[in-house]
Amino acid sequence: MQELSAIKYEEKKSRFFAHLYFIESPQDFSDILESHKKMYKKAAHHCSALNIVSSKGEVIQEFKNDREVGNPGRILCSLLENNGLNSHVIVVSRLFGGIKLGPSGVTRAFRDAGDAAVSHYLEKKTMQD
Repeated sequence: MQELSAIKYEEKKSRFFAHLYFIESPQDFSDILESHKKMYKKAAHHCSALNIVSSKGEVIQEFKNDREVGNPGRILCSLLENNGLNSHVIVVSRLFGGIKLGPSGVTRAFRDAGDAAVSHYLEKKTMQD
């Protein structure tokens, strides 16, 4: 696994830390989640998504909402798919800031944080090409 991008995003005092990884195997997903739980011990939630094409050509998608409202894991999975990131994991860890965002606000904040990490990676990639 290789970290490609990491950003910090804030929404109503909550802090979201989004990381994008390149992976070679679906087994890397659990290792990445464990490292985030250690890295962001105070995070209330670690929402994540996996999108990878197996050696047999099968698309494997998985997402985790980590008890967060609004299905942010599914939104992160769509973000990977829509950007053609087929060997990737994205994890967004949320440190609660004391202001409730509601289901749609939570989903939007996780999407915006994930999108910022993906955009950051794609911009770096474009500059290197």
